[in-house]
Amino acid sequence: MRFMTTSDKPEHAAETTDAAAHTGVAAQDWATAAADPQYRAAVVDLLGALAYGELAAFERLAEDAKLAPTLEDKAELAKMASAEFHHFERLRDRLTEIGEEPTAAMEPFVAALDGFHKQTAPSDWLEGLVKAYVGDSIASDFYREVAARLDADTRSLVLAVLDDTGHAGFAVERVRAAIDADPRVGGRLALWARRLMGEALSQSQRVVAERDALSTMLVGGVADGFDLAEVGKMFSRITEAHTKRMAALGLAA
Repeated sequence: MRFMTTSDKPEHAAETTDAAAHTGVAAQDWATAAADPQYRAAVVDLLGALAYGELAAFERLAEDAKLAPTLEDKAELAKMASAEFHHFERLRDRLTEIGEEPTAAMEPFVAALDGFHKQTAPSDWLEGLVKAYVGDSIASDFYREVAARLDADTRSLVLAVLDDTGHAGFAVERVRAAIDADPRVGGRLALWARRLMGEALSQSQRVVAERDALSTMLVGGVADGFDLAEVGKMFSRITEAHTKRMAALGLAA
């Protein structure tokens, strides 16, 4: 699920994308870039991870709708779930288009993503909203950073499916109203958000470490990868964006 507004994005993400768009692999189309089998494998992994993430988000939103306190909230979550499923369909169709079996591409990421969601199952409506807005956006930030170094066709698709589904304001409004009504809620939700941050970063590192093509791409062996200093800067930007989201919710980071 992608609850991201323009101001939520890592500070330099858009600049990085624009700069990278004119050099190296980022200046190529898919047909040219995919001639490198290792690059192709990395992109298939990336699309598979994203596709399963969107499918899981759809499933989770449908579950969270049961916790919604009003019919209006239930309808809002249904709308968001629909947007996530459309994102999944675009990724699934793209995998098919480039000759890959979508289920096989997603399968390696099922255990890690399901494990993350099991560890961070919300106990109530507000925790679900915070998870959607804060937790999933951390993953979005990470994928945006990676997208800056992808071929033009893949980058365009990845950025499109990471686009905000238009409901960031919904989460912020509901959470802030709950804190205004009972300030004690803020402390509990701040602790919850910190736990989400830790689990999300751990999960991202686990996924990358387990997939050779992805890890090689990230550290510069394939495409225009990050060097170690850039990896540090990337995680700093992700942390800064998290802090801004927490502030938008009225929570201490």
